[in-house]
Amino acid sequence: MKQELYDFLNTDLQFIRGVGPVLAARFCDLLGGRRVLDFLLHTPYTVRNRGITEHVMDATHGDTITIPLLVKSHRAGGNFGRGRRRPTVITCADKTGQPVAIQFFNSSYLDYWLKKLPIGAWRIVSGKIEMSAGRPTINHPDFIEEMQNADKIPLNQAIYPSGAGLTQKIFSNVRDQIFVALPEKLNGADDKTREFFDALRHVHFASSPDDLTPNATYIAKLAYWELLAHQSAIVISRRHRDDAANRRTVRPKKYDLMDKFRAALPFELTGAQNRTINEIFADMAADTPMMRLVQGDVGSGKTIVALAAAIKMAETGAQTALLAPTDTLAMQHFAKLKPMCDKIGIVCDILTGRDKGTARKEKLISLRSGRTRLVVGTHALFSTDVEYRDLGLVIIDEQHRFGVTQREALRTKGTNPDILALSATPIPRTLSMTIYGDMDVSIINEKPAGRKPIKTTKLPMARVGDLIAHIKPQIDSGAKVFWVCPLVDESDTTDMTAVQTRFDALKQVFSNVGLVHGQMDKKDRDATMQKFADDNSGMNILVATTVIEVGIDVPRATIIVIENAERFGLAALHQLRGRVGRGNTQSYCVLIYGDNISNDGLKRLNVLCETDDGFAIAEQDLMMRGVGELLGTKQSGWIQYHFVDYREHRDLFRLASGAARDNEIDAFTHDLMYIFDCGVNVGA
Repeated sequence: MKQELYDFLNTDLQFIRGVGPVLAARFCDLLGGRRVLDFLLHTPYTVRNRGITEHVMDATHGDTITIPLLVKSHRAGGNFGRGRRRPTVITCADKTGQPVAIQFFNSSYLDYWLKKLPIGAWRIVSGKIEMSAGRPTINHPDFIEEMQNADKIPLNQAIYPSGAGLTQKIFSNVRDQIFVALPEKLNGADDKTREFFDALRHVHFASSPDDLTPNATYIAKLAYWELLAHQSAIVISRRHRDDAANRRTVRPKKYDLMDKFRAALPFELTGAQNRTINEIFADMAADTPMMRLVQGDVGSGKTIVALAAAIKMAETGAQTALLAPTDTLAMQHFAKLKPMCDKIGIVCDILTGRDKGTARKEKLISLRSGRTRLVVGTHALFSTDVEYRDLGLVIIDEQHRFGVTQREALRTKGTNPDILALSATPIPRTLSMTIYGDMDVSIINEKPAGRKPIKTTKLPMARVGDLIAHIKPQIDSGAKVFWVCPLVDESDTTDMTAVQTRFDALKQVFSNVGLVHGQMDKKDRDATMQKFADDNSGMNILVATTVIEVGIDVPRATIIVIENAERFGLAALHQLRGRVGRGNTQSYCVLIYGDNISNDGLKRLNVLCETDDGFAIAEQDLMMRGVGELLGTKQSGWIQYHFVDYREHRDLFRLASGAARDNEIDAFTHDLMYIFDCGVNVGA
């Protein structure tokens, strides 16, 4: 990339005229950065037409209109009792004499507005028309201009996703200055680079909403280039792994442990588990580090597959670290794995942020000496004071919850260790290959023998009382029930049920009910979950928010009730449903829906009632709601595309993947990888 263009793209937005450090900080909060490049990749989501309307009667309530108005009178606002304020009202008339009111609710700028709208003058006013007391009204117009300056009001205004303190006028100002300066920075640039920035210009200056749809010409171009950048980064990553410089000496086998592992299993492995284990073992025997993702539906037995890999590594005398996203999940993994490791004869330990003082020091010494062969833990596993004698395998559970930086911090604790990632979020294969293109993928698509499909049904909110009466005998006979609600506290702005409200109601019927949610103290929450999991505690109902979505394993739990289920995505509902059906007893999922359920919401619930195949559900979720619902916006490990639509751009995925794989990666592609932040250090 030409140095002058590189420097311009990295210019801090505070140096754009009219921005400054305060607005630049607000842009940073919104865009995730404060460079010119960050702004360029933040594109409009729609276009608002501001063509001039001569008569107010041509507009309907809610329309944005631009209209010439004659200012007739002013009425200043002020207080009129009990803390209420009267707005400032400017009475105007259109060319037919039809009255139109302009209202301002903040009196601080009264003098400014009165100066902009002097009595007896014509002004061009643009804003949303509303009917107030039967009179057409424009509250806080977007534009007020003298008649000769009508061209200052854009005919088609691009509307940007915004944030606090960032108006559309600020966006337009920044955009205009960037694109005035850009041509000079492109002097000497190649044709492809010019074409890329020309496409960005067309998107930022779109003339209609159609120009911003996924299949619009310039959006599709940018989507292809974005995919090409990411797929090229994947190709480079694979080439780097295969480089002779990164070859390693395969660790020789020192101990015989796999027979002991299989003998210790209390069940037969499924065909899918055996296939996946064989694929992992083949990777571990190669002279290039393993990079494999194991996808498996909830309850498919990924943990045992991970243990098999750890035992295989222990046969060489090397160590394995299993990284879990929460203390609760780490402790549950440890509770499962340690008894198995004891039978096999290897040391398994746990290390989390809770370990302090002497206990922590002893664990660190055991890791440093190599005595501990398998350590389970959270982010504490890559703390600076943690040293491994020979870290040969890193297993990352629920890997989407860890960012690249966190994964890399653990990987660098060893020398070219094998990486095994586990995901309980089923993803359509075509999608997983684009997100995890630098990894080999194994799929565990069988449930352990004896597991019964969960029977799922939906009920209207009005029948909650009938449901409670129906499950009471089962609870009295020892069944355990998860009861999930979407909110922690009641809200005036929604009719969704809060956990506290449901907890209070269920306590009137049942004697021992637990409550957990994200706002509780972590120790109290974990203690309640542990009590619920304890068969002898007497707690048979746990009311919770989605904090129980992963990491809770209670085999006796056979019923889960999910209130306002229509408000959840399919992937989240499927994960929640997976909290039951973990034993050999028939389990049930009841989806409670509200009165205002939409057609899409009903479709999602029907999908859950018809199948418990996580991969089929993921495909439906992708088609119905798009990748945002499937993957969520808080999962830092996922690619957050700027222009790519997973549903509309499937052909582009294939084209970009083929181009990245088959063609030489040229200077323009390197520029794209920098622009789209693909993690490849290409510099200027």
